[in-house]
Amino acid sequence: MASPHYLLTLSLLLLLSCHTLQAQHDTSFGRSMDRKLLGLDKKEKLSHFKFYWHDIQSGKSPTSVSVVPPPLKVNTTTAFGLVNMIDNPLTLGPQLSSKLVGKAQGFYASASLSEVGLLMAMNFAFVEGKYNGSTITILGRNCVFNKVREMPVIGGSGLFRFARGYAEARTHSFDLKTGDANVEYNVYVLHY
Repeated sequence: MASPHYLLTLSLLLLLSCHTLQAQHDTSFGRSMDRKLLGLDKKEKLSHFKFYWHDIQSGKSPTSVSVVPPPLKVNTTTAFGLVNMIDNPLTLGPQLSSKLVGKAQGFYASASLSEVGLLMAMNFAFVEGKYNGSTITILGRNCVFNKVREMPVIGGSGLFRFARGYAEARTHSFDLKTGDANVEYNVYVLHY
């Protein structure tokens, strides 16, 4: 009869070799998949969304706050270095009191020394109808004094997984005193 030490050693070696064999199979972190598993076998759709983005810096309940002020050392009129975090309402019409369809959540930063050019990084988080809970993600350059600015749609979530497209921004109104802005967005999105 085998000694208990022998059986214990044999059991440990067997467990260790099983673990080693299993670990060899788990070294890959990526794999090919069937598109149907993610619903990518459906026909791609093109959707257009129009809404108004309200950047409110004034009053008791601002939706846009400066989290990094521009450095004093930089002599510029572009506020280079400024970073604002946003949770801006998206409404169906240009009035803030019109129907809320979502929120723009993210940040913008002044990224140009020579013009008021912003880096925009935001999610349009929808709360209306079948799009409730879905997001469209924008990341791009916004030269705010151009009549029309175009920024890429780089993705999304929910109904907008694998989304791509672009957004056009047009300033509807801007208050130089308060910094409050109202911008019309037209977003064109390809999605499944």
